[in-house]
Amino acid sequence: MSQSDKAKRFRALHQRQASFVIPNPWDVGTARILAGMGFEALATTSAGLAFSLGLPEGSVSRDQTLTHCRQIVAATDLPVSADLEKGFGDSPLSVADAVRAAAETGLVGCSIEDHTNRGDDPIFEFGLAVERIAAAAEAARSLPHDFILTARCENFLWGRPDLDDTIKRLQAFETAGADVLYAPGLHDLDTIRTMCGALSKPVNVVMGMPGATFGVADLTGAGIVRISVGSALCRAAFGTFVEAAKEIRKSGTFGFADNAIGFSELENYFREFTDTRESDS
Repeated sequence: MSQSDKAKRFRALHQRQASFVIPNPWDVGTARILAGMGFEALATTSAGLAFSLGLPEGSVSRDQTLTHCRQIVAATDLPVSADLEKGFGDSPLSVADAVRAAAETGLVGCSIEDHTNRGDDPIFEFGLAVERIAAAAEAARSLPHDFILTARCENFLWGRPDLDDTIKRLQAFETAGADVLYAPGLHDLDTIRTMCGALSKPVNVVMGMPGATFGVADLTGAGIVRISVGSALCRAAFGTFVEAAKEIRKSGTFGFADNAIGFSELENYFREFTDTRESDS
């Protein structure tokens, strides 16, 4: 399937009445498992990638991220959007370059944050934040195929739980050309509903973070179009791994293996893609 075809499929998902879940794999294996389970699109997770490399979030290089994107895109035939954090730089030019580089990997979308990656001043000044999204949108529109730009407001994740400012930023990102709006860290349906009601373009919400968790039906009713899980699946897997290792270390037992996925069941997810690609060749 061509990149253009994937982009059309991805756009169509955002135009449906019901919301859809876009889960976040962190390597080829997890991407293929999710595709085999019937999910319709995938998104990378910057935190999941960092953890898989043994690094803290925010310390993965541009080259490492783009290589990872190519691997996830090539893993399945699903549309893939990428978590590009702040776009590998502060300036609008760097964000535009990031969008073009992302598209070259086969991605059909990406997200750009207004988080600076600086603890003492975590959110970009309003004007610069909007300029960055405008530059990203212009770069996306210059591509030979559709490319869905998601603009993220990070207020609630960085000690600024100001809903009015968050909505103001998302509205400005919408006007600047973003296709999807996203404010992670919202923990009640009324707040989510208020945010969606103030915007005219599709809204993404993340589930799996500590705090309130809602089902797909509840989120659809609140106006959400797209639901991601961020690093939650990765953290769940690492949590199981750590607990298993603790059992071995502390008690010298191996009961964790009783709950491990069967060898053949796991292999079947990967065999499906191997068989399909061998038949195509």
